[in-house]
Amino acid sequence: MKLGIVTDSLAHLKFEEMLKTVSDLGYETIEIGCGNWSSAPHLDLDGLLNSKEKRESYLHTIEKYGMKIDALNCSGNQLAPNKQGEEHRRVIEKTFQLAELLNVKTIVMMSGLPGGNPNDTTPNWITTSWPPENKEILDWQWNEVAFPYWEKTVTLAKEHGIEKVAIENHGSQLIYNTETLMKLRNQAGNMIGMNLDPSHMFWMGADPIIAARSLGDAIHHVHAKDVRFEKGIYEKDGLLDTKTVDRFTERSWNFVAIGYGNPSLWWKEFFSAIRMSGYKGSISLELEDHTIDTMAALHHSTNILKDTIGRNFN
Repeated sequence: MKLGIVTDSLAHLKFEEMLKTVSDLGYETIEIGCGNWSSAPHLDLDGLLNSKEKRESYLHTIEKYGMKIDALNCSGNQLAPNKQGEEHRRVIEKTFQLAELLNVKTIVMMSGLPGGNPNDTTPNWITTSWPPENKEILDWQWNEVAFPYWEKTVTLAKEHGIEKVAIENHGSQLIYNTETLMKLRNQAGNMIGMNLDPSHMFWMGADPIIAARSLGDAIHHVHAKDVRFEKGIYEKDGLLDTKTVDRFTERSWNFVAIGYGNPSLWWKEFFSAIRMSGYKGSISLELEDHTIDTMAALHHSTNILKDTIGRNFN
């Protein structure tokens, strides 16, 4: 497995400064945000689509630092029943076009989340079977919105030479765990797999190690991101928390640098489970720790990853 990074983690650095920083630390691959929920600080989607010269220059700069693009990320809510959904679908289609031009074979996305009925204008995440109308909403979301969209999207991805669409198991999305991922994969085909992000599994109560063993070859990409349950808060209020991430002193859980939530021993077992599942791609570090300095989080996380991925980096 290769050491990779989600470049949005270093959004405060200019493109070439970011490349030099991660190359010097031993990173081998990058996952680049193309828009939607990413501000795309390191990629001009329209500019690269419209200029062969810009694409060649872009790739040359990446290669100069010994890096390779492992995936393009266009995560957003393309199933939203409003203008945002339309805008996000356009970015996804452009990202597929760019992937073909850059010879990138993996796209990282989220599943999207529809409204609750044909007249709804806001997404609706159903997480319980009660009240009874929740079942009707879920059936409509899957059968009338998600399945038709994803069947068409898989066909489009194939037309652009994409081999893997890695859907992140994120909350407030129709696909948020192993069961929902496999439901879509069984319908739309094996191009669909998971971008396995253990951080979301932690706060939703799942075990990422067991999930990795269950997913097998349905693991298409992996994010390395940790979570810490905040003592004195989560025991009192539970883990369903709607406070924004900048209010980290008040939240029941927070995204943290690797090792600040779970110890190195846990990460060693997690990466072993992924290897045994047959995954040989990149482990993409994603930094969203608001409790410490970004560069400190980068250096600490890098040291833990090098110690736990199961490779000799010397």
